[in-house]
Amino acid sequence: MSLLLPELPAGPLSRLRWALADGWTVTLRGLLHLRREPGTVISGLLFPVMMVLMFGYFFGGAMQVPGGGDYREFLIPGMFVMTMVFGMGESVAAVAADKNRGVTSRFRTMPMAPSAVLVGRCVTDMLHSVLGLAVLFGVGLLMGWQAHGTTAETLSAVGLLLLLRFALTWVGIYLGLLMKGPEGITMVQTLEFPVGFLTSAFVAPATMPGWLGTLAEWNPLSSTVAATRELFQNPGWGGDSWIAQHATTMAVLWPLLLTAVFFPLAVNRYRHLTR
Repeated sequence: MSLLLPELPAGPLSRLRWALADGWTVTLRGLLHLRREPGTVISGLLFPVMMVLMFGYFFGGAMQVPGGGDYREFLIPGMFVMTMVFGMGESVAAVAADKNRGVTSRFRTMPMAPSAVLVGRCVTDMLHSVLGLAVLFGVGLLMGWQAHGTTAETLSAVGLLLLLRFALTWVGIYLGLLMKGPEGITMVQTLEFPVGFLTSAFVAPATMPGWLGTLAEWNPLSSTVAATRELFQNPGWGGDSWIAQHATTMAVLWPLLLTAVFFPLAVNRYRHLTR
């Protein structure tokens, strides 16, 4: 007896509906996995909370904000960005786990939209990031942080944070499709720290050695940190360089550039995946 496969949609609108439906099914699968692994979810949410408490209370008293201001208000926008960075490691681990267990290969043999697996993973990670950002917002408010800007400015800052997370999700998906063992995943998660610390998230680049401060200023994460501080009207470090003076513009352009590079790389890697 032959196996009858469902007929694939022919028209562009039918294909779009097919892709959206399959993508949402994969998203629900990812959300169910999160619900069944509460320990992993809770640890992922608590880690940035512990980081902000440690820097805000343990080291905050020794920190000086350039131009004056409360260090916790200087810190919290940086920690929002770091939360987006930490999420990339979760994307890498989830994608690599599915690939190495053969789940991704099984999906590729099924009559489903080729984009569904990647898009579903992206949507799942974005929803998880919204939850993590909401938790950190609450912790920041309890610590005395406030968004002093208008509602539109606050929403714009949140939009920039999620735009960065969207770009980093595609970086994580691509790297996850490359990984063949836990060593690679550990390496990526370890590198999040030097990449995240080499920014203006915790201290002003002006306090670093000249060459290191320049690297920190041009780190794409620093643009989002500076732009969100400006939109939240929190203390910032200023800076006279071109990149510092155009932080908001670059907070949009850097994620778009990362997405333009890593989205097609991830799609191409998925299409040619053998193991």
